[in-house]
Amino acid sequence: MELNGEQLISASVPEVWKALNDVDVLARAIPGCEEISRISPEEIHAKVMFKIGPVRARFAGKLLLSDVIPDQSCAMSFEGSGGAAGFAKGRSRVELKAAEQGTLVSYTTEASIGGKLGQIGGRLISASAKKIADDFFERLSKELSGESSELDDGSVEPVA
Repeated sequence: MELNGEQLISASVPEVWKALNDVDVLARAIPGCEEISRISPEEIHAKVMFKIGPVRARFAGKLLLSDVIPDQSCAMSFEGSGGAAGFAKGRSRVELKAAEQGTLVSYTTEASIGGKLGQIGGRLISASAKKIADDFFERLSKELSGESSELDDGSVEPVA
C-alpha cells in the first residue's frame, strides 16, 4: 500500500518540527494512541488502538528515524503487531517546507499489511489510512494553535 499527501499547517517550520519530535504532542495527535515513549533520539515505541472496518486491534510498534535533517526532513521505518489482527511495516519520508501560510508537510509512505487486516479490501485499507493521516494532521494543527485535542478511540469510518 502507498500513501502520499501533503498538509498545510499554520505554524512555522521550527514549530512543526518541534511538535513532530515531541512525544507528548504526538500522544495527543495520533488517533487512538494509548502510550508512546522515546527510547533514544532515533527510536520511538507506541501502542495504538485502531478500528479499520470490522477489525479492531491494539498495535504495539516501533519507529526508527534516519536521514534526519532538522527543520527539513527525515526518513523512518516502522513495524507494528496487532496480534491475531495482523501486522504492518514499512517506510515513510517526511519533508517540511516554509509556505506563505505556515508549513507544508509532505509525506510518502510504503507499507505492507498482513493478517486479518491484510484480508480487508485494499480500498478500505487505503481510505482508512488516509483518514488516520488526515485526523493526525488536524489534531497536530490544533495542538500547535493551542486548541485542545479530544482523545478518541482511533475508530475510522472511511468513505469507501
